[in-house]
Amino acid sequence: MKPLAIATAACLPLALCFLSSAPTLAESAPSSTTDVLTVATFNASLNREAPGQLLDDLTTADNAQASNVAETIQRVDPDIILINEFDYEANATAVDLFRTNYLEVPHNGAQPVSYPYSWSGSVNTGVPSGFDLDGDGSTTGPSDAWGFGKFPGQYGFVVYSKYPIKNDQVRSFQHFLWKDMPGALLPTKSDGTSWYSDEVLNAFPLSSKTHVDLPIDVDGTTIHVLAAHPTPPSFDGAEQRNKKRNFDEIRLWADYVANRADYLYDDNGAKGGLTEDANFVILGDYNSDPLDGDSYPGAIDQLLVSPQVVDTAPTSLGGTREAELQGGANLTHRTNPAYDTGDFSDDPRPGNLRIDYVLPNVGTQVEEAGVFWPTRDDELFRLTGLAPFPTSDHRLVWSKLRFPRSLTPSEPNPSTSQRETPSPSGEEPRLANSGAHSGLPGVAIGVGAGGALLLARQRARLRSRA
Repeated sequence: MKPLAIATAACLPLALCFLSSAPTLAESAPSSTTDVLTVATFNASLNREAPGQLLDDLTTADNAQASNVAETIQRVDPDIILINEFDYEANATAVDLFRTNYLEVPHNGAQPVSYPYSWSGSVNTGVPSGFDLDGDGSTTGPSDAWGFGKFPGQYGFVVYSKYPIKNDQVRSFQHFLWKDMPGALLPTKSDGTSWYSDEVLNAFPLSSKTHVDLPIDVDGTTIHVLAAHPTPPSFDGAEQRNKKRNFDEIRLWADYVANRADYLYDDNGAKGGLTEDANFVILGDYNSDPLDGDSYPGAIDQLLVSPQVVDTAPTSLGGTREAELQGGANLTHRTNPAYDTGDFSDDPRPGNLRIDYVLPNVGTQVEEAGVFWPTRDDELFRLTGLAPFPTSDHRLVWSKLRFPRSLTPSEPNPSTSQRETPSPSGEEPRLANSGAHSGLPGVAIGVGAGGALLLARQRARLRSRA
């Protein structure tokens, strides 16, 4: 028996060697997903009434609203953020000023945030059409611009990123004509004839601002940030010109990610949408609630129930509480108020709505998602407040995501002439921390059959009040 015992003892070091090496092998295996990315969208209401006003406000570091916007962003610390309603100007000076004078300066104990990369581009808002688009007998009002606006660039948007933007692969769809979308919901008069003449339709862009695909390199994996801000589906008559345009602006991205965009051409003339294996995240204020408000039926559901899209369903306790406290139209809403992202209590008809979205591709792991909407007893409620709002009537929406990692380099999209805002320095991006105020726990969504079931249950919760 002793030889057996000796032999067994002799084998133990070898076995222990194999056992001790196993964790090292496991640790060295590449992850199938990216590190956690915090991705956000925020209609920050940094639009102004005249050109140059935003630039003036950001030249110094003491604008109260801009400080509130910056602090809100710092509290969440996203890796990538789309800011809607940030007036565009060709030199992008305002983009740099907001970064250096506000984002990179601490506010009320919140840590500064640095974004070496950013993008802004021209938009259709405020660009005169020369036509009487709203039928009021004049061709010079803000409703007669290709997108509602008092001056070119009003209500533009900017994307800030801690990761490099692939400038030579950016695609924009600012000039894609509405009439060129197959089955477009073009508005009609009561007699069934077109609301717009052929002359108008031959120049009418679908996008009220612009739609832009920004490929971002996240440690070798490309994430396509799909940014837009469709027109509000209101302020029109029986022809429903804004409702229908909003629907088709949302449809553009639904087709783009679903291999249905053969008809679509970008501003460089290149056609088509994303490949089926592409990672993407759709961001922005889409001015459409799934069940309430003025949307054309099914508008945002083109994305929320798309087989290519994950509804991250961000929530907040503040949204629920405000719907209860404000009452009015909120009491008849069908969407769960925990999902609301906009406070429209000063207009009793729509009430508060879910209209801002962070929607990644299926296969993305959603670790947490939230709406920055503190309750009234929270110290940070000063950043959201009540009308007249100290910051914006929208709330920042964020999701913590793990995208499928690219195993091979992504094929480049057709390039475009859109510009990127110059980086202020060669500073390397840094990873986000988790200093977010969400109010309610986020929703984790799995992949495969279990994930589909959870998504279905999630959608059911979305359509019922808490």
